[in-house]
Amino acid sequence: MSDGAPLIVTRPEPGNAATVARARALGFDVHAMPLFAARPLGWTPPDAADFDALLLTSAFAARLAGPGLGALASLPAYAVGPATAEAARAAGLTVAMAGAAGAERLLDDMTSSEIARILWLCGRDRTALRVGDAMLAPLPCYAVDPVDPPPAWSALIAAPAILLAHSARAAERVAALAGTARGHLSLVAISAAVAQAAGAGWRVCAVAAEANDAAMLAQARALWHKGAK
Repeated sequence: MSDGAPLIVTRPEPGNAATVARARALGFDVHAMPLFAARPLGWTPPDAADFDALLLTSAFAARLAGPGLGALASLPAYAVGPATAEAARAAGLTVAMAGAAGAERLLDDMTSSEIARILWLCGRDRTALRVGDAMLAPLPCYAVDPVDPPPAWSALIAAPAILLAHSARAAERVAALAGTARGHLSLVAISAAVAQAAGAGWRVCAVAAEANDAAMLAQARALWHKGAK
Protein backbone atom coordinates (compact mmCIF):
# COMPACT_ATOMS: atom_id res chain seq x y z
CA MET A 1 0.00 0.00 0.00
CA SER A 2 3.03 2.27 0.13
CA ASP A 3 2.20 3.57 -3.37
CA GLY A 4 -1.21 4.85 -2.22
CA ALA A 5 -2.35 7.83 -0.19
CA PRO A 6 -0.25 8.61 2.88
CA LEU A 7 -1.62 7.66 6.28
CA ILE A 8 -1.27 10.44 8.88
CA VAL A 9 -1.16 9.58 12.59
CA THR A 10 -2.03 12.59 14.77
CA ARG A 11 -2.06 11.15 18.31
CA PRO A 12 0.54 12.20 20.91
CA GLU A 13 3.59 10.14 21.82
CA PRO A 14 4.26 7.41 22.82
CA GLY A 15 1.07 6.15 21.18
CA ASN A 16 1.99 7.79 17.88
CA ALA A 17 5.13 5.72 17.48
CA ALA A 18 3.24 2.51 18.32
CA THR A 19 0.55 3.24 15.72
CA VAL A 20 3.15 4.20 13.12
CA ALA A 21 5.02 0.93 13.69
CA ARG A 22 1.82 -1.12 13.27
CA ALA A 23 0.86 0.78 10.13
CA ARG A 24 4.33 0.46 8.61
CA ALA A 25 4.28 -3.30 9.21
CA LEU A 26 1.04 -3.42 7.21
CA GLY A 27 2.62 -1.60 4.29
CA PHE A 28 1.16 1.89 4.73
CA ASP A 29 3.04 4.99 3.65
CA VAL A 30 2.68 6.31 7.20
CA HIS A 31 3.68 9.68 8.67
CA ALA A 32 3.94 10.65 12.35
CA MET A 33 2.21 14.01 12.74
CA PRO A 34 1.51 14.41 16.49
CA LEU A 35 -0.74 17.41 17.15
CA PHE A 36 -0.67 17.12 20.97
CA ALA A 37 1.85 16.40 23.72
CA ALA A 38 1.05 14.90 27.13
CA ARG A 39 2.52 16.07 30.46
CA PRO A 40 1.93 15.19 34.12
CA LEU A 41 -0.06 17.42 36.49
CA GLY A 42 0.45 17.80 40.19
CA TRP A 43 -2.19 15.91 42.16
CA THR A 44 -2.77 14.47 45.61
CA PRO A 45 -4.09 10.92 45.96
CA PRO A 46 -7.23 10.63 48.09
CA ASP A 47 -7.77 7.93 50.69
CA ALA A 48 -8.19 4.67 48.78
CA ALA A 49 -10.70 3.51 51.41
CA ASP A 50 -13.16 6.10 50.09
CA PHE A 51 -13.47 4.27 46.75
CA ASP A 52 -14.29 0.84 45.38
CA ALA A 53 -12.35 0.99 42.11
CA LEU A 54 -10.22 3.03 39.74
CA LEU A 55 -11.33 3.97 36.23
CA LEU A 56 -8.62 4.62 33.63
CA THR A 57 -9.75 5.85 30.22
CA SER A 58 -6.27 6.58 28.88
CA ALA A 59 -2.85 5.01 29.22
CA PHE A 60 -1.54 8.48 30.08
CA ALA A 61 -3.21 8.24 33.49
CA ALA A 62 -1.03 5.26 34.40
CA ARG A 63 2.11 6.50 32.65
CA LEU A 64 2.07 10.06 33.99
CA ALA A 65 0.39 9.77 37.41
CA GLY A 66 3.73 9.34 39.12
CA PRO A 67 4.42 8.02 42.63
CA GLY A 68 0.97 9.03 43.93
CA LEU A 69 -0.44 6.07 42.06
CA GLY A 70 1.10 3.76 44.63
CA ALA A 71 -1.33 5.02 47.27
CA LEU A 72 -4.20 3.69 45.14
CA ALA A 73 -2.70 0.32 44.22
CA SER A 74 -5.08 -1.51 46.56
CA LEU A 75 -8.02 -0.56 44.32
CA PRO A 76 -8.95 -2.75 41.34
CA ALA A 77 -8.40 -0.89 38.08
CA TYR A 78 -10.87 -0.87 35.21
CA ALA A 79 -9.19 0.19 31.96
CA VAL A 80 -10.55 1.20 28.58
CA GLY A 81 -8.64 -0.76 25.98
CA PRO A 82 -5.67 -3.14 26.04
CA ALA A 83 -3.04 -0.37 25.86
CA THR A 84 -4.44 1.32 28.96
CA ALA A 85 -4.64 -2.02 30.76
CA GLU A 86 -1.02 -2.78 29.86
CA ALA A 87 0.12 0.63 31.14
CA ALA A 88 -1.85 0.10 34.36
CA ARG A 89 -0.18 -3.26 35.00
CA ALA A 90 3.23 -1.76 34.27
CA ALA A 91 2.48 0.91 36.89
CA GLY A 92 1.76 -1.75 39.51
CA LEU A 93 -2.04 -1.76 39.41
CA THR A 94 -4.24 -4.84 39.38
CA VAL A 95 -6.49 -4.71 36.32
CA ALA A 96 -9.90 -6.20 37.03
CA MET A 97 -11.28 -5.57 33.54
CA ALA A 98 -10.11 -4.18 30.21
CA GLY A 99 -13.14 -2.91 28.34
CA ALA A 100 -13.09 -2.86 24.54
CA ALA A 101 -16.28 -0.89 23.83
CA GLY A 102 -15.58 2.54 25.31
CA ALA A 103 -15.73 4.22 28.72
CA GLU A 104 -19.50 4.32 29.13
CA ARG A 105 -19.88 0.62 28.40
CA LEU A 106 -17.14 -0.12 30.92
CA LEU A 107 -18.91 2.07 33.49
CA ASP A 108 -22.13 0.13 32.85
CA ASP A 109 -20.25 -3.11 33.54
CA MET A 110 -18.81 -1.65 36.72
CA THR A 111 -22.12 -0.42 38.10
CA SER A 112 -23.78 -3.72 37.15
CA SER A 113 -21.21 -5.34 39.44
CA GLU A 114 -22.38 -3.00 42.24
CA ILE A 115 -19.26 -0.84 42.17
CA ALA A 116 -20.66 2.37 43.61
CA ARG A 117 -17.67 4.64 44.34
CA ILE A 118 -15.37 5.13 41.36
CA LEU A 119 -12.23 7.26 41.22
CA TRP A 120 -11.53 8.35 37.65
CA LEU A 121 -7.87 9.17 37.04
CA CYS A 122 -8.26 11.36 33.99
CA GLY A 123 -6.92 14.20 31.91
CA ARG A 124 -7.48 17.89 32.56
CA ASP A 125 -9.60 18.08 29.41
CA ARG A 126 -12.14 15.30 29.24
CA THR A 127 -15.59 14.38 28.01
CA ALA A 128 -18.25 13.99 30.69
CA LEU A 129 -19.31 10.41 31.33
CA ARG A 130 -22.77 9.11 32.16
CA VAL A 131 -22.60 7.02 35.32
CA GLY A 132 -26.14 6.45 36.60
CA ASP A 133 -26.50 6.05 40.36
CA ALA A 134 -22.82 5.45 41.11
CA MET A 135 -20.43 8.15 42.32
CA LEU A 136 -17.79 9.04 39.75
CA ALA A 137 -15.04 11.33 41.06
CA PRO A 138 -12.75 12.70 38.31
CA LEU A 139 -9.19 13.43 39.40
CA PRO A 140 -6.97 15.01 36.70
CA CYS A 141 -3.40 13.77 36.80
CA TYR A 142 -2.21 14.71 33.30
CA ALA A 143 -2.83 17.22 30.52
CA VAL A 144 -2.67 16.82 26.76
CA ASP A 145 -1.83 20.15 25.14
CA PRO A 146 -1.87 21.17 21.45
CA VAL A 147 1.46 21.59 19.70
CA ASP A 148 2.27 23.14 16.34
CA PRO A 149 1.88 20.75 13.40
CA PRO A 150 5.17 19.28 12.16
CA PRO A 151 6.68 21.10 9.14
CA ALA A 152 5.51 18.47 6.63
CA TRP A 153 1.84 18.81 7.67
CA SER A 154 0.78 21.37 5.04
CA ALA A 155 2.35 19.47 2.16
CA LEU A 156 0.82 16.16 3.25
CA ILE A 157 -2.75 17.43 3.50
CA ALA A 158 -2.49 19.33 0.21
CA ALA A 159 -3.11 16.02 -1.59
CA PRO A 160 -5.40 13.06 -0.83
CA ALA A 161 -4.51 11.38 2.44
CA ILE A 162 -6.07 9.27 5.19
CA LEU A 163 -5.91 10.64 8.74
CA LEU A 164 -6.46 8.81 12.04
CA ALA A 165 -8.31 10.50 14.92
CA HIS A 166 -7.95 8.72 18.27
CA SER A 167 -10.00 11.22 20.31
CA ALA A 168 -12.68 13.88 19.96
CA ARG A 169 -10.15 16.63 20.66
CA ALA A 170 -7.90 15.24 17.93
CA ALA A 171 -10.81 15.13 15.49
CA GLU A 172 -11.73 18.74 16.22
CA ARG A 173 -8.15 19.92 15.81
CA VAL A 174 -7.57 17.94 12.62
CA ALA A 175 -10.76 19.41 11.18
CA ALA A 176 -9.71 22.95 12.09
CA LEU A 177 -6.22 22.52 10.64
CA ALA A 178 -7.48 20.82 7.48
CA GLY A 179 -10.02 23.56 6.72
CA THR A 180 -11.24 23.41 3.14
CA ALA A 181 -8.79 20.60 2.37
CA ARG A 182 -11.27 18.22 4.01
CA GLY A 183 -12.91 17.65 0.64
CA HIS A 184 -10.01 15.50 -0.57
CA LEU A 185 -9.06 13.99 2.81
CA SER A 186 -10.43 10.84 4.44
CA LEU A 187 -10.69 10.41 8.20
CA VAL A 188 -10.82 7.23 10.30
CA ALA A 189 -12.30 7.86 13.77
CA ILE A 190 -11.88 5.53 16.72
CA SER A 191 -15.58 5.87 17.63
CA ALA A 192 -18.84 7.38 16.44
CA ALA A 193 -18.47 10.21 18.97
CA VAL A 194 -15.05 11.05 17.54
CA ALA A 195 -16.46 11.02 14.00
CA GLN A 196 -19.18 13.42 15.12
CA ALA A 197 -16.56 15.75 16.59
CA ALA A 198 -14.77 15.80 13.23
CA GLY A 199 -17.77 17.45 11.56
CA ALA A 200 -18.80 17.30 7.93
CA GLY A 201 -17.08 17.95 4.63
CA TRP A 202 -14.61 15.05 4.50
CA ARG A 203 -14.18 12.98 1.36
CA VAL A 204 -14.91 10.00 3.63
CA CYS A 205 -15.38 9.87 7.40
CA ALA A 206 -15.36 6.26 8.63
CA VAL A 207 -15.65 4.74 12.10
CA ALA A 208 -13.50 1.82 13.24
CA ALA A 209 -15.41 -1.36 14.07
CA GLU A 210 -13.78 -1.41 17.52
CA ALA A 211 -12.05 1.26 19.59
CA ASN A 212 -8.47 0.15 18.98
CA ASP A 213 -5.54 0.60 16.61
CA ALA A 214 -6.03 -2.67 14.77
CA ALA A 215 -9.61 -1.80 13.85
CA MET A 216 -8.64 1.73 12.81
CA LEU A 217 -5.92 0.42 10.52
CA ALA A 218 -8.30 -2.19 9.08
CA GLN A 219 -10.74 0.62 8.29
CA ALA A 220 -7.94 2.67 6.72
CA ARG A 221 -7.02 -0.34 4.56
CA ALA A 222 -10.66 -0.66 3.47
CA LEU A 223 -10.73 3.03 2.49
CA TRP A 224 -7.52 2.62 0.54
CA HIS A 225 -8.96 -0.32 -1.42
CA LYS A 226 -12.18 1.60 -2.09
CA GLY A 227 -10.22 4.42 -3.64
CA ALA A 228 -9.81 7.00 -0.86
CA LYS A 229 -6.28 7.55 -2.12
